[in-house]
Amino acid sequence: MPYADNDGIRIHYQVEGEGPPLVLQHGFSESVVDWYEAGYVNALRSDYRLILIDARGHGASDKPHDPDAYELERRVADVVAVLDGLAIEKAVFWGYSMGGRIGFGTAKYARQRIRALVIGGQHPYPRSMEPLRQIIRRGLAEGGEAFVAAMEEMFGPETAQRTERLRAADLEAYLALAQDRPGLEEILPSMDLPCCLYVGEADPIYPEVTACSQYRPRVTCFSLPGLNHCEAYARSELVLPRVTKFLKSLKHS
Repeated sequence: MPYADNDGIRIHYQVEGEGPPLVLQHGFSESVVDWYEAGYVNALRSDYRLILIDARGHGASDKPHDPDAYELERRVADVVAVLDGLAIEKAVFWGYSMGGRIGFGTAKYARQRIRALVIGGQHPYPRSMEPLRQIIRRGLAEGGEAFVAAMEEMFGPETAQRTERLRAADLEAYLALAQDRPGLEEILPSMDLPCCLYVGEADPIYPEVTACSQYRPRVTCFSLPGLNHCEAYARSELVLPRVTKFLKSLKHS
């Protein structure tokens, strides 16, 4: 099982396929496994060298319980450590939800390592994470089943595989990472790299995602009618045609 080391924190990653390097960074409570289960890996592996990364606190990566360990710059450095370990100078970065937050962070802290960005279900504006902390605290107080129930109340029904993984999650690590998010909107005017933003129209953050796209040069933005936050990830058959069109256009950008 391959790992990169970032200042003593081990970051697990997997590589699939051949072609231009494409980093895939999952959302909160997920792991590299979710990209497989949602169909992204099978759809992309024939055209891209996929670098799937378990964010710290998730999957097979280390799970520190110190909130300082989850500062955005450290999470971006995890991505850079993986790229360094694979001797990749530049890659396209695709992140969803929390992974999209890390994507905006790469534009601020590691611009020279990113060729283009695909960001789904995320915006760069300040955001309170108190609702998420309440869910995690409920799990810590009442156990894994209560955590699963609270997640389903907020995000909708989970698959059997996801439910099993949620029961086994390190909730202390989740609580450490669920810090309020400072705004990154100051980087928007200078984000000159190609960028694809997308969001479900039933996602509560839909207005912010569409708003930030208006301040970005070289941006492609699309929405998914009727889909909420989780559905806009799970419905890969709706997402992939739009994103792969963007990715193919990079050859001529």
